[in-house]
Amino acid sequence: MEQTWVLENEAAQLALGARLGRVLAPGLCIYLRGPLGAGKTTLVRGALRARGHTGTVRSPTYTLVETYDDICHLDLYRVAGAEEMEFLGARELFDGRHTCFVEWPERGAGWLPPADLDIDIQMAGSGRQLRVRAGSGAGESVLERMA
Repeated sequence: MEQTWVLENEAAQLALGARLGRVLAPGLCIYLRGPLGAGKTTLVRGALRARGHTGTVRSPTYTLVETYDDICHLDLYRVAGAEEMEFLGARELFDGRHTCFVEWPERGAGWLPPADLDIDIQMAGSGRQLRVRAGSGAGESVLERMA
């Protein structure tokens, strides 16, 4: 199952993130793909706001992992390979209780669980195009509830 959205601006991207945040289930693994500056963290910020988070939502570019109660946001851009995932303590994050958003998932290939949702964000003029593919029954359920 796959869905595509064309979003005209950052506000629309935050709103789509909020739609996602309202239907998330614990234990989901969500891959976020796209070039630098595509708005991967913006989408996560929208999801967190919908779930009641009022604090700052930072890109985990330098910290590699940011946690917000039952949601984790990982940025693997600076990770050299899957073997570094253990050093991040990532095994504890993929325990079925946390929903994990993973930027640059190809850097953790071979270690990361399969994606329930695989979100590809591409520039589209001044906006963005998001293609969301479900990789599991849980991912299909999320996409159906977002529609």
